[in-house]
Amino acid sequence: MKMKYFVYLSCFWVATSTSMIIQAQHQELAEKPQIWQGKSDQHSDSNSVLNAFKRGQFNGHFRYFLMGTNNEKELTDYYANAAGGGLRFETAPFHGFQFAVSGFYIFNIKSSDLSKPDSSTGAMNRYELGLFDIENPSNTKDIDRLEELYIRYNFGKSKMIFGKQLINTPFINLQDGRMRPTGVEGLYTEINASKRTVLEGALLYAISPRSTTRWYYIGESIGLNSQGLNVDGSKSNYLNHIRSDYIALIGLKHTVNNHIKFQLWNQYTDRVFNSSFEQVDFNFSFNRKHLFTLAFQGVQQFAIQDGGNSDPKMTYSAKGAKAFTFGAKFAYQHKHLELSLNYNRITAHGRYLMPREWGRDPFFTFMARERNEGLGNVHAFVAKFQGTIPASNFKVGIGAGYFKTPDVKQATLNKYGMPSYIQFNGDVRYKFKGFFKGLESQFLVSSKLQQGNVYQNQKYIINKVNMQNYNLVMNYYF
Repeated sequence: MKMKYFVYLSCFWVATSTSMIIQAQHQELAEKPQIWQGKSDQHSDSNSVLNAFKRGQFNGHFRYFLMGTNNEKELTDYYANAAGGGLRFETAPFHGFQFAVSGFYIFNIKSSDLSKPDSSTGAMNRYELGLFDIENPSNTKDIDRLEELYIRYNFGKSKMIFGKQLINTPFINLQDGRMRPTGVEGLYTEINASKRTVLEGALLYAISPRSTTRWYYIGESIGLNSQGLNVDGSKSNYLNHIRSDYIALIGLKHTVNNHIKFQLWNQYTDRVFNSSFEQVDFNFSFNRKHLFTLAFQGVQQFAIQDGGNSDPKMTYSAKGAKAFTFGAKFAYQHKHLELSLNYNRITAHGRYLMPREWGRDPFFTFMARERNEGLGNVHAFVAKFQGTIPASNFKVGIGAGYFKTPDVKQATLNKYGMPSYIQFNGDVRYKFKGFFKGLESQFLVSSKLQQGNVYQNQKYIINKVNMQNYNLVMNYYF
């Protein structure tokens, strides 16, 4: 597909848009999941279960996603058109209890042959396939999923949810950059101990990653995406070979005062690895109009037992493996704009690992369409700008980053053979009102330029660097 097609569409989209700021395609990890908008409306308890169902709330969501990737001339370009929709129902509270169910379907309208590898490198499609079913690239019709099915108990300002649900945490999150987000199954609890303190905990036994149609036990959910290389350079083979039954996580968020807040998280993945996350934010204001933020974060990881399998060729985290990362952010906010300078360091102690099926990186330097998961000895520098145009309803985001990664052949610290790169992102969002109220749109362009040595091997280039990725997304909520 010619890239002109995207240029024409984007020009038409920009020319016809005029409304309000929309919520980001990639939600911030500190936000509550809001994939189904409007679901927060609740009625008071009634005196029968029947009334709780009758007074429940339906929500609907239609989504259209046009994506295209332009690789170097000798390499394959891709495009995809996806459309889908879903319904969600949640009862009104009945003695504190609520029931919810939702589902979503997707159609492949017209796309490249995503089951066909690139002829020169043998590499499979990376981005467009994620709109559909990564386990079955030829599936164009039967793409549907039961997304939520849970019972919720509300007590005071706290809640407990059991069943299939959506959550946002540093390591397991929606990562909503395709048609549908990642879902989890198990018990999740949020306790609002005070106005300043929130405790979160979960015991999960199944996950439905984005770009899939099924629910998987914890161990079998690891490796559905690319598995990369083992630390000795051999091809990883851990899909369906990881022994892990559950994930236990706990989080604490506390606001010390108007200037300081922090959060602590720990995630234990049965028989695989343990990960902890810390972040502290310092806020300062000037004349109550200018807000400055200085934030720091860190991650520590270590393998548990044999990392998922006693066979080194089939394990996820090598026995004795460990990893450390730390980062900082300086941000300035004033009225309709926000600027930030961000840095992240993954040390040379080992590769930072987190199954890509579960969520995106929690780093300040995260940019849509790439990750630093699977890497060690990384320096990342990112500048971000986000703002709204006064007297209009456009939201514009611009990002630029430099990512210094290890040599592509150094498998001990470079799991996927990702060369150093520069990345630029441009993001324009728009929310309609009036006759088109409920319709939201986004146009995202991401470009990555090679910086590191690729040894004239195009397998280190295709879908990684020297490429552009285009996205046009339309959402309609009701």
